[in-house]
Amino acid sequence: MFEVKDINEIDLEANPIIERMSKYNHEQLLFCNDNATGLKAIIAVHNTVLGPALGGTRMWQYNNEVEALNDVLRLSRGMTYKNAISGLNLGGGKAVIIGDSRKHKSEALFRRFGKFVESLGGKYITAEDVGISPQDMTWVNMETDHVVGLPGKSGDPSPVTAYGVYMGMKAAAKAQFGSDSLTNKKVAVQGVGHVGEYLVSHLAREGAEIFITDIHEATLQNVSAKYGAKVVGLEEIYDVDMDIYAPCALGATVNDATLERLNCSIIAGAANNQLQDENIHGEIVKEKGIIYVPDFMLNAGGVINCYAEVKGLTAEWAMTKAEEIYNTSLNIINRSIEDNVPTYKIANAMAEERIKSIGTVKLPM
Repeated sequence: MFEVKDINEIDLEANPIIERMSKYNHEQLLFCNDNATGLKAIIAVHNTVLGPALGGTRMWQYNNEVEALNDVLRLSRGMTYKNAISGLNLGGGKAVIIGDSRKHKSEALFRRFGKFVESLGGKYITAEDVGISPQDMTWVNMETDHVVGLPGKSGDPSPVTAYGVYMGMKAAAKAQFGSDSLTNKKVAVQGVGHVGEYLVSHLAREGAEIFITDIHEATLQNVSAKYGAKVVGLEEIYDVDMDIYAPCALGATVNDATLERLNCSIIAGAANNQLQDENIHGEIVKEKGIIYVPDFMLNAGGVINCYAEVKGLTAEWAMTKAEEIYNTSLNIINRSIEDNVPTYKIANAMAEERIKSIGTVKLPM
């Protein structure tokens, strides 16, 4: 499942871990290994100024350890910004389990992972992410109470995430087209898993023309049949004549190569870290006249759902809070236009300002 290297074989000079942590000012990394269950995981705690670091666990077959490390560092930083800009009293963290989610799962593996989560003493709260199911989190919960999104509680956060993305997409349409109606708008949804399918359902009800792609053929055909969406190839999605590109799978799909092909006016999707390099591609998107809705703000519905569980709030509260993503998106887009600054910079500054202001009265855990 994963190549275990002798410590003497790891070139720490070429891959200085603490230096990588310092790049985004991470507080803590926990590397998790258990030979008996095959568990190989990394938990990243980025920032706990606003509260315990909440962020989901992702299971993915990474090519190597460095790829997994880079992903968990970027994702956990995004969670800090997401929680901050959403006005939640939570910090940012994330976990990745290295392995194929369709082959390598077991109760023992997730219970062992739960013990690692428990060892952090509440500094990190986990939940579902890519490749993880409610059942997996139930196993984790057998070893730690620091889990949210469990069956019978707030449950699957996907509907709230998708609703927030839909709201932000409509706000972008309002700014770009003068109306927030998505009727007859051409929307290309890349990835139709849990969140992607819920997003497609909102778009279908409003009468959008929908194009979809996904790595899982059965999922793709099911969503196409249910909502009348047109199936396109994994690479073909970038060449579709579209108004809105909605990346809802993995990150970094907005890059040098795809920006030469994308024919859209808006980028608004549920994936994390959509810009391969925000400093480069955030600028290019703005120069092309494309409205990019910052992903960590747009897909905050899931963590809002989890926060509701942590604080004992209702599902109705979570949906109402997710609806606020419309106004937050519109505010960021309008400020971007007025100040001639990329949207990601506006959103980053808003999140950083809240962390800074609370940090003057509350020290990190």
